[in-house]
Amino acid sequence: MFSSILGLAVLFALGAPAAALNSSSIVCVAGQCLQGSSNTTLGVSLSASDVANSVLLLPGQYTATTNPQLVHDLLTSSHATLSSSPGFSNSSTLTLPLSVQVNPGLAIYSQSLYSGQASFSSLPSGPVANSSTPLKAESMALSSSVWAAMSFGSNGRVVFWDSVPDTAQLPLGSTGSMSLLDMQSSTCSPPCASSGTCSASGLCICAPGFNGTSCETCSPGFFGPKCQACPAGCTDCDDGISGSGRCLTPLVANPLTTCNCLNGECAPDGTCTCNPGYVTASNGTACAKCASGFFSTSTGDCKVCQIGCSSCADGTGNCITCASGFTQDQNDSTKCQPVAASAGGVACPSSGFSDGTSCIACSASCVTCSGPTSNDCTSCSIGTGHYLTNNGSCVTASNTGVCEGSNLIADNTKGECDTCGAKCTTCEISNFNSVSTVNQLKCTGCLKGFFLSGGQCIDSCPKGTFLSADNVTCAACDSSCGTCSGSATNCLTCSASNQLASAGKCVSTCPLNTFSSNGTCLACHPDCATCTGSSFSQCASCPPDRPVLSNGRCLPTCAQSQFFDPTSSSCQACDASCSSCAGQGPSNCLACSSASQVLRGGTCTAATCTNSTSVVPGLGVCLSDLVLVSAPPTNNSTITEPTKPEPSPPPPATVSSGGRALSWWEILLMTLGCAFIFLLFLMCWRRRARKQRAKQTAAFAAAKQLGPKVSWFVRFRRKLFGGHRASRRRQAADVAPPITHEDVESEAIKLMKMRNAEEARHHREMEKLELFGAYEYEHSRRLSRASSNHAPSTLPPLNGPQNNLADQVSRSSIYSQVTGMPRAAPEPRQPVNKALNRYPSSVSSAGRSYMFRAPAPEARLVDVDVPVVVPAATEAQVYAQAVRPGLGNGGTYWLEPHRTGTSSNNPFRR
Repeated sequence: MFSSILGLAVLFALGAPAAALNSSSIVCVAGQCLQGSSNTTLGVSLSASDVANSVLLLPGQYTATTNPQLVHDLLTSSHATLSSSPGFSNSSTLTLPLSVQVNPGLAIYSQSLYSGQASFSSLPSGPVANSSTPLKAESMALSSSVWAAMSFGSNGRVVFWDSVPDTAQLPLGSTGSMSLLDMQSSTCSPPCASSGTCSASGLCICAPGFNGTSCETCSPGFFGPKCQACPAGCTDCDDGISGSGRCLTPLVANPLTTCNCLNGECAPDGTCTCNPGYVTASNGTACAKCASGFFSTSTGDCKVCQIGCSSCADGTGNCITCASGFTQDQNDSTKCQPVAASAGGVACPSSGFSDGTSCIACSASCVTCSGPTSNDCTSCSIGTGHYLTNNGSCVTASNTGVCEGSNLIADNTKGECDTCGAKCTTCEISNFNSVSTVNQLKCTGCLKGFFLSGGQCIDSCPKGTFLSADNVTCAACDSSCGTCSGSATNCLTCSASNQLASAGKCVSTCPLNTFSSNGTCLACHPDCATCTGSSFSQCASCPPDRPVLSNGRCLPTCAQSQFFDPTSSSCQACDASCSSCAGQGPSNCLACSSASQVLRGGTCTAATCTNSTSVVPGLGVCLSDLVLVSAPPTNNSTITEPTKPEPSPPPPATVSSGGRALSWWEILLMTLGCAFIFLLFLMCWRRRARKQRAKQTAAFAAAKQLGPKVSWFVRFRRKLFGGHRASRRRQAADVAPPITHEDVESEAIKLMKMRNAEEARHHREMEKLELFGAYEYEHSRRLSRASSNHAPSTLPPLNGPQNNLADQVSRSSIYSQVTGMPRAAPEPRQPVNKALNRYPSSVSSAGRSYMFRAPAPEARLVDVDVPVVVPAATEAQVYAQAVRPGLGNGGTYWLEPHRTGTSSNNPFRR
């Protein structure tokens, strides 16, 4: 199975010379080539008649756009040819894309770095467990999804998943005793059993005799751990993995089924010879019906009718019709009596018969007859030991009761030779005499497929017996056996309850690699060392070639990133630096997980690649380590620079500063980055503007000494976490600019106008008087109260200004306070506190907020007897009281605008 590797091992053992370094090698991977001295024999050589140089392509994917230029020219040349090293596709024609990879299997090299003579072995076509092929190699290349189990001297069984550029760098010491134990693909799920091999397509290839998805069972007709074939001709044997191969149905030459025969013997030519008393039935089955003169018993046997009956009833044997020369018995209708012969009106004697004219004596062997010959007997003399046969002759019987010249048994009751039975070919009555009865007969021979046990022919041997070597007789087992097979002492089960049958012997406990089932020790599945059942998923411990116990199955290997720990009999994780390993820690790596590291003495270290090269994927070695570059190549731009042909220039909008066309995802990332930077700048600008406004407001409030005192802790919290929106509103209210005298007067006039408009809605009649009438101070007000319920007007009098201001105004009016001049028209007097109670204590108009302060006693207006409706407190009033608790409690009533930066159309605002 590993013949190619075995041949290579012999070749290496003889000391094959190493190949000389090639001084003109160009070794390439996708993207770069190196020119120099190289002895690497791994990969595919690519050449073309129209291209000066040829290259060695290492494993990888190559397309029409693969750089550098030399590789592109060779790949796109119509004259390109391929030359593959062992283990790679041997096709000489080039098809793109070109995938250079190791075929499923293992390639080994006589020198390190995949150099020297090479040999390859593909995946085996059958199980190779427990085999060993010696190897002597300094580097190995494994295809992907393939693992190889090897032994390295005292290191035992080691599983490789990756290529090895130098076996001297493995953490296994000496490699002189290296040998291959097993190799399989890892693509099968679930993994194959030991009798199957996983192919590259992910299917288990079963060994001969095995079956199942994982090759875990024996095919029908095969038995034992090795699935051997059952005995030839055995139609039903004890098969299966735990089967013994014992034939449950004995071998029968020409069985009855071959000629459609029921109670007879099949001849080699396909004809059937029936037992006496049987004929072919109406359905075509041979020997399935009782012949004329016979009747069927309750046991299925055909027995002869009484003498003189031509037909008789089944089961009882009573005569139905009588034969010629017989008539129905007048006393017993179930019997037939012979008719007395006469000649010339004279009755003939019983020992004679009539020919019509005279009486003729019967043959000496007959008692009565119907003719002169010995075959015309109708009865025989039982006293002389003669019995009537079905052909009309009288014969004697032996001392075993067998009628002379036949296989029939003598019946003293009927005086006839009767049949032995349906399945008996021969029978006898021991110590036969004149008083022997037919129920004493015993079969001595049976039809094919029936077995002789206790004088009867039965379908199978009963318990406690076994089929002897003649395949006919059932013999008794030994007393120690409950059941046996083949011989009396080959026990299948034991008679003692505390004993178990194992390999034909009775033992107290089952031996290794067996399990107990129904008093018998059965063999475990070949995957298991010990087990609890016959299935391959019922293992209790595992053999050395399949050491990993997982969910009841014994597997040959752990996962790729794990190793098998024999001390705990479990799989343990490799170090993070290892892609596969032989033990715990970073110094037991078999391959490195990082693409920038290489293996050095079992430890993954940083690769020291030169000439701008990197580690070749899948090989674990730098490209510069495979090629010794002694001097720069003569055509550097063709070989080493990663340039590739440009079929058409890219659009200018997508070209980077280096002249390379930008990909769509690069353009998208740049656009998103610019948008993010713009949003970040906008957020910072807005935040800076808010901070500047807050500083200006705080400076103004500090200059005017506005707002409540803020402790150092609150200021620190606001600077650290930022002020809450409500806090910022309170802060803005605290640092509002002071309210001037003019603002308060303008607000008072506004409040008075609002009050008058409200009263006008309730007193429609007052509108004409407000438009055309005027009232004199005090006297006119009393007259107006007496005549109507209208409120006094705020309009000037129609008769011009009044000279005596002191007489008209007893207190300073709002108009006088605002303008500084006395008002010509009389004004109603009303307490300021009532007017303020009808309106919010803080009024906001066009962005300017006003708050009232308590008026001075001398500034109260004249009381006007008008009902005042006090509305419920608004949100603005609640807020004003919360901000300025002293409002209306002894403070000033002046309104102070809070400037918020918005425009206003208020004509009273400065």
